[in-house]
Amino acid sequence: MEKLKKNDILIIDYGVGNHLSVENTLSYLGYTFSVSCEKRDISRAQAYILPGVGAFNEAMKNLKKLDLINLLNDQVLIKKKPILGICLGMQIMANDSEEKGLHTGLGWIKGHVKRIPSNNIRIPHVGWNQIEVLNKEPLFEKLDNGVDFYFDHSFYFHTDRKYQAAICQYGHILTAAIQYKNIFGVQFHPEKSQNNGLKLFRGFFNYIQYNKGK
Repeated sequence: MEKLKKNDILIIDYGVGNHLSVENTLSYLGYTFSVSCEKRDISRAQAYILPGVGAFNEAMKNLKKLDLINLLNDQVLIKKKPILGICLGMQIMANDSEEKGLHTGLGWIKGHVKRIPSNNIRIPHVGWNQIEVLNKEPLFEKLDNGVDFYFDHSFYFHTDRKYQAAICQYGHILTAAIQYKNIFGVQFHPEKSQNNGLKLFRGFFNYIQYNKGK
């Protein structure tokens, strides 16, 4: 297993992510990383974390303004570099979103971002919630089923079962994590989920190390 170097892991800063909390978590775990939206840094990195909070359309506008979409498509879809999307960073991997109109996403994983049905529950979905793990490796390999993670969202990623790595129940069955080949995403915030979040990050980075250089 090849050791990760500083420039291997890149947190993509595209103007809609509270990436500082992710940075603090990775530093606590002892990983080195870079934070950037520069094309040269994206090209040389071996894996990515794509955080995000806020509106779907704003996130996509920022990626377009920075001219990063074609580059990310090449790095992720063609070169198969691993990426972990967090919250909004996961949602923009979908085909589209109905948040504040209909907006096109990256389309990396087939699905649509929809508003959580009210069903007499409070929206947004904020706080700790248990998940049901459907695909344990690699994200959940260090975690038991039924563990809690911290959520904060009003929209969810509606997708086929084959792309769901975990689900949760909040008045409705919601996608808690997605997975397709080298593409991963979580609706919850692992950086705010204490030990469970730390274990999830370790699972992702172990996957990166194992696949580095293949």
